[in-house]
Amino acid sequence: MSSDQIFTRRRFLGMSALAMAAGQLGMASIAAASPASAVRSASATGVALGGTAFPPLKQIRAGSLDVGYVDMGPATGPVVILLHGWPYDIHSFVDVAPILVASGYRVVIPYLRGYGSTRIIDTTTPRNAQPAALATDIIDLMDALKIRKAVLGGFDWGARTADIVAALWPQRVKALVAVSGYLIGSQEAGKKPLAPGDELQWWYQFYFATERGRAGYEANRHDFNKLIWKLASPKWAFDDATYERSAAAFDNPDHVALVIHNYRWRMGLAEGESKYDVLEAKLAQAPSIAVPTITMEGDANGAPHPAPSMYASKFTGMHEHRTLNGGIGHNLPQEAPKAFAQAVVDVGRLA
Repeated sequence: MSSDQIFTRRRFLGMSALAMAAGQLGMASIAAASPASAVRSASATGVALGGTAFPPLKQIRAGSLDVGYVDMGPATGPVVILLHGWPYDIHSFVDVAPILVASGYRVVIPYLRGYGSTRIIDTTTPRNAQPAALATDIIDLMDALKIRKAVLGGFDWGARTADIVAALWPQRVKALVAVSGYLIGSQEAGKKPLAPGDELQWWYQFYFATERGRAGYEANRHDFNKLIWKLASPKWAFDDATYERSAAAFDNPDHVALVIHNYRWRMGLAEGESKYDVLEAKLAQAPSIAVPTITMEGDANGAPHPAPSMYASKFTGMHEHRTLNGGIGHNLPQEAPKAFAQAVVDVGRLA
């Protein structure tokens, strides 16, 4: 692995050595976060991962959702919340989590709305996946689990969600690891045409804008998402068992509606909920992110993503960028788990 590094405001690695001496992963800055009384076990056997397993899935009511999540590691350790993207699931972090637990972290990995065992509680609630809703879900989950502050890490939808939480609720974010960097956008920004080659990369978004696309995704989501995996990570030789393990999460009854809504909202073709208008207005201003951050990118990411130089100035606190070589694609945490876990540990030492 090699790294292209961008530093802002301070020498990141020099500060890391000082932080290690001062804080042992900054455990004192995180609330104890004992399990909430409303937590329910959702699985007696856990989620399979090769020859081992996640601990049993848990469920908790958080805001408008009944969230399914993995919770592992010491209850009093510093907390990291890991957020997956589309079309992926919690298993993107299946090899990241044990490394972080061994480093003393409490690791929380939720299914986003529309995936796995997470459910929208009220049948009358709009099936809304606008970015502000996804970010609010994470704040609601932190409140339900009594987590005052956490390191956030994610990719794809998960990185965008983590970016938003860090920008709008910095008091809740100890530090950030964001694959593909700054992904905050708005409906207005989504209206601007891109260069032809860039537009081509977004073919699925235009497909989802049509009724044919919605029906096609409903009928063929299994094979459609497997195609996305191949296109987004062209050098990742995942096997069928690895894909099938994650594909089960797409059987969520609201999955199709929420995926379609997310992409249509981003193009200004679907309405959001008025309760998020204030948040979306703030996001439309492209707010900066001041918490300590490591951004990451794989050298073989086949999905649309910005160049690091385009967003470096949006991170106004301590910031480092790491580009991973060796054919690493879009699902970076699953393709390079040691590098992703190391980024979490490194950035956590600086907060």
